[in-house]
Amino acid sequence: MRISILICVLLLLSCKEQRFEDKYDWHTIEVTASAYNSTRHQTDSNPYITAYGDSLKPGLNYIAVSKDLVKKGLKHNTPVKIEGFDSIYFVKDRMHSRWKNRIDIYMGLDVKAARQWGRKKVSISYGIPKPIEEKHTSR
Repeated sequence: MRISILICVLLLLSCKEQRFEDKYDWHTIEVTASAYNSTRHQTDSNPYITAYGDSLKPGLNYIAVSKDLVKKGLKHNTPVKIEGFDSIYFVKDRMHSRWKNRIDIYMGLDVKAARQWGRKKVSISYGIPKPIEEKHTSR
């Protein structure tokens, strides 16, 4: 009896949990993607801090976006799926205003990997949070 109650409770709880990807409306666009590293040559005097103030560490799935993409909804902490990558990346940095329709994929200290990636056109999907459904209570 206890096991069946436990199973019912677990099923109810799992039904209420929403998958991460289901919490967003996904929009797809094509952008030019390049890669960058935590080096002073590629960034500024503090290559481990983003324009938003986040800390960079090798291994993090972060991207920088051009300012025109911020206006399209790719704001700080927006989840992004990048063609050719399995992981979800997060907007954590902004690029110089001279760039348009561009993302820069963070590749830690691996300059060789960034150079191998080069610059290419890719399709990305970015998530805009769905409105939170309000629960109506009756009095």
